[in-house]
Amino acid sequence: MIADRVAAKSGAEWKAEKRWQAELTRMGQCWLCKPQAYMNLSGHAVASVAAYYKILPEAVLIVLDDVAIPLGKLRLRAGGGPGGHNGLRSVIEHIGTDQVPRLRVGIGGAPGHEMVDHVLGRFHPDEKDSLVETLERAVAALECAQTDGLPAAMNAFN
Repeated sequence: MIADRVAAKSGAEWKAEKRWQAELTRMGQCWLCKPQAYMNLSGHAVASVAAYYKILPEAVLIVLDDVAIPLGKLRLRAGGGPGGHNGLRSVIEHIGTDQVPRLRVGIGGAPGHEMVDHVLGRFHPDEKDSLVETLERAVAALECAQTDGLPAAMNAFN
């Protein structure tokens, strides 16, 4: 949802790239990549695109959901472990370093629900306002990171 909003703001259109199992779009010097493989295999697409376009790991910014963070909270980090997120683990393994910037977007836990259903399902109608605000803040955080640098975005949005 966040990548789609970023692309839409600039009028960028997604193009399917079968060789990487991803959708890509370019905005100036920035590439957006939406892996289309299973989440726990997404590192292949990210690492392949980064290698092809000669993008250093520290210039990649991964956006991921996080059930350990309440809905509406954002956490920007310059690197670190996967924190139990299999998609991030895949990226770290394929890129070869844990020093990959990431924006964790809180989606909250799944009390009384199956975790897979929670992560892959739709948001509850009661969460709509919070979700819209979260998406807007996440886009603003990415824009800040791109224009002012990751440390400035971390200070503003964490």
